[in-house]
Amino acid sequence: MKPRITVITLGVDNLEKSFLFYRDGLGLPTEGIVGEEFEHGAVAFFDLQSGLKLAIWNRKDIAHEAKVPLAESSPTEFTLGHNVNSKTEVDHVMEQAKRAGATITDPAHDTFWGGYSGHFQDPDGHLWEVVWNPQWQPIE
Repeated sequence: MKPRITVITLGVDNLEKSFLFYRDGLGLPTEGIVGEEFEHGAVAFFDLQSGLKLAIWNRKDIAHEAKVPLAESSPTEFTLGHNVNSKTEVDHVMEQAKRAGATITDPAHDTFWGGYSGHFQDPDGHLWEVVWNPQWQPIE
């Protein structure tokens, strides 16, 4: 398989609340919630970086579309890593997430491997890591 990941979709329990968190709280660009005219179709897309979008979609609608049972969610299934250019930027993003209503689970700190990171959860419990890795600078 040649990797061509273009959309990361997060299942949410309250689409409007999560939409406001990502758009207003974190400032991610979006054209809004689309597909509301379709049963199981309401979704919002946010631009992340060239060729990659974040989607939020009701968990029950994902279960319907994928034909799997709706199950309990777990914050430890995966994390989303947001790499930044400095320790100061980690602190800034963590504070922005906190102001937006995120739960800080792991305040920013120096890591054992020489970086600096912290974790927060969005309104649905999805776990984000904000990280500065001195060996791995993000592409702007």
